[in-house]
Amino acid sequence: MHEKDIKLVEDSLKKYYFDHSDLVRTPADPEKREFGYQKFNSGMNRHISLKSDRELHLLLLTQSPSDVYCSNARYLFPNLPMAEKEWQDAELIFDIDSKDLHLPCRAGHTIKKCTSCTNITNQDKCPQCNSTKFETTSVLCKDCILAAKGEVKKLISILESDLGIKENIQVYFSGNEGFHIHVTNSNYEKLDSRQRAELVDYLMFKGVIPETFGARQSNFGKSMFPDIDESGWPGRISKQIFGSKSNKTKISRQIISDGYVALKKKLEEIQSQLGVQLDPNVTIDVHRIFRLGGTINSKSGLAKTLCKDLSRFNPASDSCFIDDDEVTVLADCPVEFKLKNKKFGPYKKERVSIPKYAAIYMICKGCASLTEFITPRH
Repeated sequence: MHEKDIKLVEDSLKKYYFDHSDLVRTPADPEKREFGYQKFNSGMNRHISLKSDRELHLLLLTQSPSDVYCSNARYLFPNLPMAEKEWQDAELIFDIDSKDLHLPCRAGHTIKKCTSCTNITNQDKCPQCNSTKFETTSVLCKDCILAAKGEVKKLISILESDLGIKENIQVYFSGNEGFHIHVTNSNYEKLDSRQRAELVDYLMFKGVIPETFGARQSNFGKSMFPDIDESGWPGRISKQIFGSKSNKTKISRQIISDGYVALKKKLEEIQSQLGVQLDPNVTIDVHRIFRLGGTINSKSGLAKTLCKDLSRFNPASDSCFIDDDEVTVLADCPVEFKLKNKKFGPYKKERVSIPKYAAIYMICKGCASLTEFITPRH
């Protein structure tokens, strides 16, 4: 990102943090957390200890960070090197990103930068040099966000019904294209990485076999699905395969006829329908630092925002806090996007005067600049 662009974005973020300091808060027990931040065109600064909101807000206004992070883990000495921190426990955090859902609509809102000639396009082949190698980014899509919301609801349902987590679940829009689900004050904070990996496998419905469902290869066709537990995964599988109880006998006979291997294949096929599509590495890593709620995501210029009503939440307006002062930029954005109920793009290397929030969004996506040269960020 060029210096003029960095200056514009940093000034916009500083204004946001000054005007909306109420949205940025340290978590519980801040003195036990590790904080970190990045600056544009710079590396990560970690192992920082902050003890109050005041210290956090001072960092935001003096350092002009592009991104701000905080650990879900608690340490005795959070400002020491990792081997010396003395890990105590860590809250559960889950990451659901719409890009991992691989929806067919993504082709229509993906921006590609040719690695050979740096041309920006949304085609499968660079029209300038015919290369097929790209670096990609994408803009907000209501269908992707809706699908990600569906995964969030699926996750919450399993957390509540199977793990007994009835409260203390907070859902945040990540500031880009997904959601972070924070679970605080649960009985699972002492889980280590291996145990969290097992939990993730359970949530994602990985490694399921017919025996999970109650079927036995040894008695297949004799006593089919004895004593099926209607709760947890057995109950979900039963509902998915059999549907209503009225047709259970008919479908059971069909499965018996098809055989044990066919049932195993069927279970593999419904894995993505029943299991939660989340990033396992995020939950497993007990030393990761996460984007702090209320802070700006430098990949978009949007804020990581608490979703009080997930169904009605609209990131294109509810997470867009940059002001609407007019800014003139050189835009090279081949796809249309929508912010604050206004449509922008597509643009083909043209100067446009647009609200600052839209200019910042495109600059962060790497398809606009105050200069003549555009270098996408990823």
